[in-house]
Amino acid sequence: MKKLSNKQKLWLIIIIAAVAVILQYACGYPLFAQILVTVVGAIVALSMFIGMVKSIRTGDYGVDLLAILAVVATLAVGEYWAAMVILVMLTGGDALEDYAARKANTELKSLLDNTPQIAHVVTDGTTNDLAVKDVQVGAEVIVKPGEIVPLDGKVITGQSELDESSLTGESRPVSKIPGDEVMSGAINGANSITIKVTKLAKDSQYQQLVKLVKTAEESPARFVRLADRYAVPFTIVAIVIALAAWWWSGNPVRIAEVLVVASPCPLILAAPIAMVSGMSRASRNGIVVKTGTVLEKLANAKTGAFDKTGTITNGQLAVGEIIPASDSNFSHDQLLQLVASAESESSHILARSLVDYAKKQAVSLSPVQDLQEVTGKGITATVDGYQMKIGKLSFVDPDGKQAILPSTAVYIEINGQYAGAVTFVDHIRPEARQTMNALRKMGVTNLMMLTGDQAAFAKEVAKQVGITDVKTNLLPQGKIAALKAIPLDQHPVFMVGDGVNDAPSFVTADVGIAMGAHGATAASESASVVIIRDDLSRIAKIVEIAKDTIKIAKQAVLIGIAICIILMLVACTGILPAFVGAMFQEVIDTVSILWALKARKVKLD
Repeated sequence: MKKLSNKQKLWLIIIIAAVAVILQYACGYPLFAQILVTVVGAIVALSMFIGMVKSIRTGDYGVDLLAILAVVATLAVGEYWAAMVILVMLTGGDALEDYAARKANTELKSLLDNTPQIAHVVTDGTTNDLAVKDVQVGAEVIVKPGEIVPLDGKVITGQSELDESSLTGESRPVSKIPGDEVMSGAINGANSITIKVTKLAKDSQYQQLVKLVKTAEESPARFVRLADRYAVPFTIVAIVIALAAWWWSGNPVRIAEVLVVASPCPLILAAPIAMVSGMSRASRNGIVVKTGTVLEKLANAKTGAFDKTGTITNGQLAVGEIIPASDSNFSHDQLLQLVASAESESSHILARSLVDYAKKQAVSLSPVQDLQEVTGKGITATVDGYQMKIGKLSFVDPDGKQAILPSTAVYIEINGQYAGAVTFVDHIRPEARQTMNALRKMGVTNLMMLTGDQAAFAKEVAKQVGITDVKTNLLPQGKIAALKAIPLDQHPVFMVGDGVNDAPSFVTADVGIAMGAHGATAASESASVVIIRDDLSRIAKIVEIAKDTIKIAKQAVLIGIAICIILMLVACTGILPAFVGAMFQEVIDTVSILWALKARKVKLD
């Protein structure tokens, strides 16, 4: 039989309560009403007891014991209407907590949808499509333009540029020639290549990425509910007061009267409502928080780990400088005009950035003649009568007379002479340094960068934004290892990234935060938090919201506990019947809820 959800349990309890009311007051059968409520109450109490035992075995001590005692005590002394009120409050709190902890169940869908399924296998000169799982090591596979590389292998014929951003997170395409290794999951560029398979599908890079996410999903970080921290001392106090009232009065009914007002509804309701309110506030700030528990982790976060490309930087290569050679006869503007004209018909990512830059500078482009693309090297073309070669330094200057620039660049030869270079940069987000400073002020003192980029570039970016702990040349496995190596006293840890390659890191960290404005779907769905606005300062904002939310949630819980203790002391005197005490719970709930709702608008954002 399918297990009922907490929402379904709430509706069932409400229906049973309505039936009991009809039986007693409309039909005149109070005994039947009492039997119905008693049986239902006993079943719920038994179910809660079984759940409590399971929780205790795993080391979790929650608010269930006090709830069970309140239900059992009221039923034992015949105060079945008080028991019913408690049951409604308990199931209502559980249903609300489920709403606050709405879970994303499609973390792997996008990643799995993009998994290569078919490989073009060459056998005896003919090409056949086989399922990727059936391709053996040593097979020759053709990867057509625009296709995803289906298995790990080594290029044996052809040259092309591959987009490996789904694996490394880096935006620059990588040139591949015969002898170079390629990873499954990379996207082929404009030319077909033939690879020799070196790993089975189950061992290939993309499948390892899927496996990493699955493994991390199966062992999520444990985190205790906010209210549970107060449950044990509150339960002990309530039991002591109830027993003292019985001993003092000699009347066992006093136990029920005390425990009714001690039922943990404020603890169950206040925290989830504050969480929902905090999540609502986050949403207004362009931040989607998928579970309420995430806010508690972020409020106490001590370590923030960041990917570089697309996270700390914009993730889009743009023209940095136009650098004419020292002995060149061409000015800055002339060089830009010639190079942009030559690249205007190229589909290369750097060419598109260069042409876009020229257009923004209002540069008039000239017609291109004799354009030829030399795969993996560059292009040759004729512009305004000039014979041009544009591309890698080894292509433009095979004799090695010129020094390579310390950044991504294309080099230019005009009429057989080196004429200069155009550099490209991935600009740091202007809000990056301010964000790091804000996080430190809020207690996130350990800031680190985990990137697949080279050390020189990554460390320079880290220096500019104020990060000193930098780990470079990392594939997804390396990022996970770095996160797992963080000492326990530096947890909770949040990881910020924007690519599919960050998905395993998101579910390894205590909180995964995806820059989802332009990021991959799998990354966004594997994350606990998704930043909808393309703004890194939202990271500091969600930590601020989390801290405000948890502060108010604690206040709401403590206010509820304080009122409960006052009412327990009043109940000791016997002037507060069990049913009246149960109704007083509504007052306590209302106060706690109204206070918790402050988390929705702590301040104007």
